[in-house]
Amino acid sequence: MATLADLAELVRAPAALSVPGDVIAGAAAAGALSPRTPALAGASVLLYWAGMAANDWSDRHLDAEERPERPIPSGRVTPAAAVGLAAGLTAAGVGLAAAVGGRRAAALAVPLAATIWGYDLLAKNTAAGPAVMAACRGLDVLLGASGGRLTRALPAAATVAAHTWTVTALSRREVTGADASLPMRTLAGTAAVAASAVVAVPRARRAADRTVHQTGPADPAAAVDGAGVRAGRTRSARIAAVLPAVLAGWYAARYGAAQVEVVRDPSAGRVRAAVGAGITGLPALQGALTARGGAGLLGVAVAAAAPLGRRLARKVSPT
Repeated sequence: MATLADLAELVRAPAALSVPGDVIAGAAAAGALSPRTPALAGASVLLYWAGMAANDWSDRHLDAEERPERPIPSGRVTPAAAVGLAAGLTAAGVGLAAAVGGRRAAALAVPLAATIWGYDLLAKNTAAGPAVMAACRGLDVLLGASGGRLTRALPAAATVAAHTWTVTALSRREVTGADASLPMRTLAGTAAVAASAVVAVPRARRAADRTVHQTGPADPAAAVDGAGVRAGRTRSARIAAVLPAVLAGWYAARYGAAQVEVVRDPSAGRVRAAVGAGITGLPALQGALTARGGAGLLGVAVAAAAPLGRRLARKVSPT
């Protein structure tokens, strides 16, 4: 009988730390952060774990040759248990999203689940694989935005999707290794992704900037008090403007460094390490997007999952 440790390895449990940030970034961008956001993030995690279990079930014959230590080929988890777990987690994820987010959330959770299964069963080993996986992450961001204006979350969804494309493209060479051109392309993509996380200025921040520069009151005493308030607002605005760049730079530095190592040595081990860096480093990018959406402290909290994910990845592989 499979143990909890076996199932955690099957679903790559620590990698789920890269998932809630999708929903939070989408909610921040759409102005939809609310008490239901954590529940939608939980639904997203359930769907992610479902995809991981379905992935290993789909790859069980290939893993028997290339990665025999994985839970299914090693005999620690049966194929029936893996696919049953994947189906159950899928139902739970869609059900939770619908329960807390209603029809709008369900309208995104259902195609998200379908895209996850479509990737695992059909698209993964085709040229469309990276694009389909990128669509999964983009839909995940939009799931978080389901309670607000979806169009406002499209830039954030595109940024996370582009990052996911780079990770998925690298992951296809985890066993065989890659030629140097692949990490050079993904590295360029990572730079573009990091830049995109700080380029757009949300309407809320523009409104805040206008507030900071408003003319103060005519009364001298009130003007002194108002000057102090405006100074505080100016400092806050400056921090808000810099924070997305700091977090995006952190993301680019960590993930980029791993890809530079692949350029130097495109062996399977280096590629796998870069994929792991892309997975565990994603919260820093999500934090930048969240901060760009006007939730700076929450963005920092999201980004804090990155070092935690790297630490847990030493115990359970995220790939």
